[in-house]
Amino acid sequence: MDQTLLNIGFGSSVVSERVVAIVSPNSAPMKRLKDEAKNEKRLIDATHGRRTRSIIIMDSNHVVLSAIQAETISQRYATLKDSTLQS
Repeated sequence: MDQTLLNIGFGSSVVSERVVAIVSPNSAPMKRLKDEAKNEKRLIDATHGRRTRSIIIMDSNHVVLSAIQAETISQRYATLKDSTLQS
């Protein structure tokens, strides 16, 4: 089974097939989601000490924080999906 990795910045990657959503962290519901994941030990911080610019929600119910803009990660995700469909 081939897994395609999605670069989420600063040497961190996630398996693209497991990504449910890529969202901006600025809204109140996303802040609440992040806090709940932290309390339940489902939060993965891949920001390397930088400001959180996107939240990636995985099908495993984990919440991944990234220092890369949500739009940039979404473009990378779309590019991966396009190249996977063409293969």
